[in-house]
Amino acid sequence: MSEQQKLSDDFEKATAYELTDHDIERARLLLGVDLACRDQEQITAASEDNIRSFAFASGNDNPLHCDPEYARTTRWGSVIAPAMMAGVINKPLKGDPLSPELKASTKSLFRGIHMFISGGEWTFFKPIFPGDSLYSFGGEDGLEVKQSEFAGRSVTRFNSQVKVNQRGEVVAVYRYRAIMTERKKAREKGKYSDVQPATYTDEDMARIDELYANEAPRGAERLHWEDVEIGQTMRPGVSGPLTVTDVVNWHGGGYGWVPYGLRTGRLWHKNRNRISAFYVKNDQGIPDVAQRLHWDSSWAQAIGNPMAYDYGVMRENYLYRFLSDWAGDDGWVYKQYDEIRKFNYMGDTQFISGEVVGKREENGLYLVDVKVKMTNQRGEDSVLCDATIALPSREDDVLVLPEPPRELKVRAAKMMARHWELLAGASAK
Repeated sequence: MSEQQKLSDDFEKATAYELTDHDIERARLLLGVDLACRDQEQITAASEDNIRSFAFASGNDNPLHCDPEYARTTRWGSVIAPAMMAGVINKPLKGDPLSPELKASTKSLFRGIHMFISGGEWTFFKPIFPGDSLYSFGGEDGLEVKQSEFAGRSVTRFNSQVKVNQRGEVVAVYRYRAIMTERKKAREKGKYSDVQPATYTDEDMARIDELYANEAPRGAERLHWEDVEIGQTMRPGVSGPLTVTDVVNWHGGGYGWVPYGLRTGRLWHKNRNRISAFYVKNDQGIPDVAQRLHWDSSWAQAIGNPMAYDYGVMRENYLYRFLSDWAGDDGWVYKQYDEIRKFNYMGDTQFISGEVVGKREENGLYLVDVKVKMTNQRGEDSVLCDATIALPSREDDVLVLPEPPRELKVRAAKMMARHWELLAGASAK
């Protein structure tokens, strides 16, 4: 057997895993179970340096995040993180584990099945300051089985994560949708096989550069709720063209080693022994992470895509940059709901547009609702977003932050109390 044939056979094996009714029923056992997140991510506590790095990773040079001297002159008195950074900061939270029976019943769920994020909803309550640590708890709270236009039958798993700081304050909640599909079915269906790599003329690049040149954060120019009108358009923005460099920046800027561990040397060896199905031989016969479909087009093609593509969370952060630029230093992106409709392939450009669609007063907050979308160079709407932004009113002339529901505060307080209890018990031994 030739080496090329052997590699082809390895690709066949790696894409042969199937969605089973047994796995779907086992996954339902996890619904409604709150679990402490014990993962230690690349960043466990915010600092001026890693806040700046995270902002830069999504093309965000807002001085509120990047310039301590400027930030000291704002209402926050300090650099604050882009609120989306809550998604990458995590310090291990101690908590009660799954029961042995439930753990055994849900072991190796959806082994070898492809997973991608199709969007989510963020709700932000508190800013993240340098020195803040974040803990997480939550779990599966919904599951749907449907037919996917990309890969036949698919499973959508809904997961909510509550982010809590070291003071026990609820900082944010993220509810995301993870789509599980069979790699082989996606390849056989070939829905996107006709997509061609984007190419650009000098005129195309000049248009993109002009949009970038016109982008800027509102900064200290305060936007009052009374001055916003329904139907008002937001200044257009852009993201791209997407390159592998963007993905490298994203990992290096704080995304780190998620979700299953990107490892080197003996850590790579140990991780392969831990989760062998996550590793598929590349064209050189080297076991590498299945996650490389975000930078390795040959592997992306093996599972039904024409080329490598971004992480959906990257575009969520580009949307947040667009929204926070519009809101300014004295505004607050309160809610961001997005639906990722299309893949963002290497070379794709996303043109961002938005419009004010509503205004309201609610629980002492002055809120503005906006609709935003990303449209690629093929004219396809790749992301649709509904967001709510809190602004100061002229009457108060100061922003009031939203409060989390009492039920959520209670859950967070209980999780943190159990964390400190277990930590004290471990220290006493």
